[in-house]
Parts: sequence; structure tokens; C-alpha cells
Amino acid sequence: MDLIRHHVAGQSVGSAERTGPVYDPATGAVQAEVAFASTAETDAAIAAAAAALPAWRATSLIKRADVFFRLRHLLVERADELAAIITAEHGKVLSDAKGEISRGIENVEFAAGLVHLLKGEHAEQVSRGVDVHSVKQPVGVVGAITPFNFPVMVPLWMTASAIACGNTVVLKPSEKDPSAALFLARLYEEAGLPAGVLNVVHGDKVAVDAILDSPTVRAVSFVGSTPIARSIYERAAAAGKRVQALGGAKNHMVVMPDADLDAAADAAVSAAYGSAGERCMAVSVLVAVGDDVADALVAKVAERIAGLTIGPGTDAASEMGPLITREHRDKVASYVAGAAAEGATVVVDGTAQRFEGGGFFIGVSLVDRVAPGMKVYDEEIFGPVLSVARVATYDEAVALINASPFANGTAVFTRDGGTARQFEFDIEVGMVGINVPIPVPVGAFSFGGWRNSLFGDSHIYGPESIHFYTRSKVVTTRWPDPSESQISLGFPSNH
Repeated sequence: MDLIRHHVAGQSVGSAERTGPVYDPATGAVQAEVAFASTAETDAAIAAAAAALPAWRATSLIKRADVFFRLRHLLVERADELAAIITAEHGKVLSDAKGEISRGIENVEFAAGLVHLLKGEHAEQVSRGVDVHSVKQPVGVVGAITPFNFPVMVPLWMTASAIACGNTVVLKPSEKDPSAALFLARLYEEAGLPAGVLNVVHGDKVAVDAILDSPTVRAVSFVGSTPIARSIYERAAAAGKRVQALGGAKNHMVVMPDADLDAAADAAVSAAYGSAGERCMAVSVLVAVGDDVADALVAKVAERIAGLTIGPGTDAASEMGPLITREHRDKVASYVAGAAAEGATVVVDGTAQRFEGGGFFIGVSLVDRVAPGMKVYDEEIFGPVLSVARVATYDEAVALINASPFANGTAVFTRDGGTARQFEFDIEVGMVGINVPIPVPVGAFSFGGWRNSLFGDSHIYGPESIHFYTRSKVVTTRWPDPSESQISLGFPSNH
């Protein structure tokens, strides 16, 4: 059986001393083993990144930009191959995998504008004969820890910005679908990135802890569940590192009485069940304002559910693939199984649907009359389960969302511009959609939530990533006439 190894300083390295299985989620079969890095192997990757840092930092901005132009071309040229890798290890359908790649390319395009993005500021004659300018310099070696659900997009979100700013990177992708990260590392180097600037180590908590504890690593980016995000933030920040740790979500979609209910139902089904609900921006709670709206939406969503095709991601007819592991599938099913006992109404029970073979498939579920205090409402399910919460007014909808411990994304469906504008003003969530169910910002903006959906003060990719991956230095300059030199012990004043 193939062993998936680490990528360090341009070389494939790693032993089979500790490994984990990589499944084909569509069949349940183990298709490869992935090497789990020891502390020593992770430290070697960090050392390789540190060794590559001086030369990469000194590389001209024009040459750095050229790498990203070439990388974009390679990603477009090899998209089908990369999508097949995603589908084989993650299970998502090929069209969804290609969509993920296209969103990752957005950040590569953004990073290609690094000459503009890294410009500082200059002020002439702030005092007599004195000028001041600022520069943005890399923080150093960066750790990037990415989740299983977007094995290409999220690594590109982190690595493109970090590398463009002159940093070097140790990437630790999910051990569940590790091959896409290796493919990206090779594409980077084919595009001209020097060996050692981007290194990939696989594994579990051992590798993560080595990154968090290493004094050489100056910043850490993470995307994953809220408990792990909080833990990583606390541990890395205590070690003096800059940290952005994106956690979980429970995204609400409000439907007002004036909304186009057919369009809202289409959007809810698409956003709740796409990629089997394994998205941190998936709509997981449909908030219907008024019982008439709720009754109509439940009927329309249930009707659409009946027409969904679930199957292997490689089958062009499939609209939704399997979940990532058997354990995760069973956990998702447990929320549906317990919903009725909590007082909710299970309208469509996807756990009752049966599939041939040993894959990690599950049907889609629709649960009505959910409320805070129920596990099906309170916890991030990360699977194809859509809950419906009923409220009487707009104000109740806003209060429900603002009381959630999560605040990643939200949306409102309405035809009223005043309602939409008020929702944008009132809602305490990091990303908001107006008649857009999954408001993931384009690459020129930044991605991130509030409250328990983000630990740290910087969102990921876009302009905030440039701030995160650089340190500002301010230089004050004076070229005095030697005859004007004199001793002065007073505090300098700008006159």
C-alpha cells in the first residue's frame, strides 16, 4: 500500500514508524497510509523553512509575483487532476472540488498583486529636514494548520498570502485527505518557488504541538473546530506567536414574509446540503419569520430533497457525496436520532436511507421546530442536516442569531431594501449575505467570523492577511548639515 510522505526542502521524506489510514469515503476502503510526523521530523521541516527564509525574504517583489502568475496558470491547467485528488480522498463531487479550486485561485490572484499590497507610506518634512516612511516586512516562519473539508482552498488561502509577504511556511494539512497539499507544494515549486519555502508535514497532535511550541515559528494560522481553535490560540499566543484561529459555525438564514420562497428554498437546499454539509459556511438553521412562511418553506425544502441524487463523487449524476469518515457519519446521524426526543419534528430522516457498499454515505435530513437548548440547534453538526427555527418577528430572528455563541456567517432573504439594510446594521456576525446564502467574500476582501468562530484579531486571506503576515517598521530619516550637529538631552519635538 502506498505511503504518503512529507515534503521538506523539496524532497519526499518520512518513515512508516507511525501512520494513519487514508480512506476512499465512497467505498470505505483504505487506499493509502499517511506518515505521521514525529517532533523531530516536524522540527526538521521548521528548520528547512528557517534556512530558506533569508533568501526568499531578499527575493525581489517582482520575482515573487512571477511565481504566483505561474502558479495560477498551473492551477488552471491541472485543475481536473487536482479535483480528482480531492474527490478521491474527501469524497465531494467533482464539480464541488473544481469550485473549491477556483476559490483558492482567487487568493493566488490577489497575492500576485503583492507589489501593490506591500507598499508602505511616506511623509516628507514631518519636521524640519526630517522624513518618515513605513515598510512591511515578513514575520518569519509561519505554521499553517488546515482542515479536511477544503484540502486545496484553505491551504491556498494561507500559503499564498504568507509566501507573497516573504515568509516561509510549514503546512500541516488534515491527515484525512493529505495528498492535495503535496500536489500544491509541487506546483508551487514548478512555478519557481525555491525548495524549503513551503514544506508539508502530515500527522496528528504531535506535529501540531511541535509547530505551536517551536520558538522558530513566529505565526500560526488555523481553521477547524471551535474547541481546537481555542486551544491552539491559547497555546500559541502564550508562546508569543501571532495567531489567527478560525473555529466552528452555526449559520442562520432568515426568510422574511416578503421573500421569494421558491428562491429561498432553492438557496437553503443548496447551502445546507452542498458538500454534504461539511462546510463552515453551510446554512444549518433556516429561520422562518411567521408560521405561514415556515410551513411553506418546510414543504418546499422537503419537495426538493426528494429529488437529490447522492452517490460517489466521481459519478457525474451525483449532487452530494459521502461524509469523510464512518465515525463522522455516525455522529451526524446521532443528532437526527435525538432531535425528536428534544421536542423537534423530524420531517425528513436521511439516516433511514440505505446505500450499497461500504461508503460513508448518509441521506439529507430536515428537522422542524428546533430551538436553543436542543443539541441539534446548539452544536455544529457539520453534516447534511437542516434545522428550521420558527420566530414571529424580524426582531426575534435577530435576537436568536445574536445570542448564538457562533458568529461566522448569516443571511437574510427579503425583497425589502430597508429590511436588508437594517439586518446588515443589527446583526453581530462576521459575514453577511443579502439574498446570498453562503456569503464567502471574494479574494479581495477577508474571511472570518466573530465570537467563538474566530480567535485572534485578524481574518484570513485578503487585506487582513497582509497585515497578519507582516510586521510594520517605521523609519525616521534626517540628513543634517554637519555644521548643525549639536548635543541636546531634551525629548525630540516635531518643530
